[in-house]
Amino acid sequence: MRRVSLVILAMFAVFGGVGIAQAGCAGIYNHQFKTLQDQDFNLCDYRDRPILLVNTASKCGFTPQFEKLESMYRKYRDKGLVIVGFPSNDFKQELSSNREIGEFCRNNYAVDFPMMAMSSVVGPEANPLYKQLAEITQEPPMWNFYKYLILPDKNEVYVYSSDIEPESHRIMKRLKPYIK
Repeated sequence: MRRVSLVILAMFAVFGGVGIAQAGCAGIYNHQFKTLQDQDFNLCDYRDRPILLVNTASKCGFTPQFEKLESMYRKYRDKGLVIVGFPSNDFKQELSSNREIGEFCRNNYAVDFPMMAMSSVVGPEANPLYKQLAEITQEPPMWNFYKYLILPDKNEVYVYSSDIEPESHRIMKRLKPYIK
């Protein structure tokens, strides 16, 4: 687990050429995406809540974490937690279309937390949020199911590797104070 200051993230947004998505929204929250169902999703709408970002893949040994992520989401979503999935084929373990990914997640794990359209999360083709996370934390996802925890009033991002379970003590000790 590694933490990085969001103050640095805000400076990156100002000096790194990242635009403002909406008034008062900058830094790590300044990102808009399309969901698997082609709906708009603006991360800025959740800047006052704890957010757990997870890059996912349907055919990975860590794919059963979907069940744990969904359980965590159902348990804490009404208490403020947002979990956001980012399907990616960077590690050659994802299905070929957003429709297939959505059906797989729904049929096998009853996933209800927001899942973004498939995108890259590593390298030069990474989506802007994951580029920013890699730049600031110096820790891009090394595999599927890497987790980034952003807490609303802390100036830090916490990074957890694939083998750290969603409701592990390491994640929950950071998250619990923010679940209302």
